[in-house]
Amino acid sequence: MNLLAFDTSTERMSIALQCGSGDTAMLWQHDAPGGALTSAHLIPEIQRLMAQANVGFDALDAIVFGAGPGSFTGLRTACSVAQGLAFGASVPVLPVDTLLAVAEDARQQLGAPACLHVTALLDARMDELYAASYYFESGVWTVTKGYSLISPEALDADGSAVLAGNVFAAYGARLGVRIGSAGGQRVPALPTAVALLRLAPQLLAAGAAVPADQALPTYIRDKVAQTTLERAAIKLALAASLKAPE
Repeated sequence: MNLLAFDTSTERMSIALQCGSGDTAMLWQHDAPGGALTSAHLIPEIQRLMAQANVGFDALDAIVFGAGPGSFTGLRTACSVAQGLAFGASVPVLPVDTLLAVAEDARQQLGAPACLHVTALLDARMDELYAASYYFESGVWTVTKGYSLISPEALDADGSAVLAGNVFAAYGARLGVRIGSAGGQRVPALPTAVALLRLAPQLLAAGAAVPADQALPTYIRDKVAQTTLERAAIKLALAASLKAPE
């Protein structure tokens, strides 16, 4: 199975290409700063990996991308690139839950245990976290608690033994205390492209791949900024409150 995977939902840009499967599979990968650099560097780096592997886009079985939650701009970039490449090569697209990829990255760091309960966390900015919980058993991940957008203090890890994500440096001291019977072991983890590749077989077997025009990012926060009118209204209300007699 030939799979191209990439994620730009965080401040890291992660790309990986897998050719073959099992013990004979070959892997090419690239990890670099993302953010504002992503839109300029993602496609050239993908092309570089494909050239290194001497594989054409039409030889891919699917294009895998981190669908979210995550950075609004990063999700749009990854989705649009996945759609464009898939249209041109006539291959399906596999959108993958970025928080699930965080859980899988943590599982590999912990030695790939056969059973694991993880609460995955990503920095949502604006003093909030994206959170979801998953359980791994018999080679399969299942969701135990779906997406939420919360303050660090509101974290309830759903009994998870492991907290995984990129939030500990910024919010570690503020995370909620209900962190599981095993003490809430903290594992720095990201939705890496390699984690996406490890998740892909289960998701492809479940029929999660879609035509390019049906691939969509997953937005948890519907609104990330105030409009000009809203900012003006707030300024007027503040000015009025300052002028109001006591």
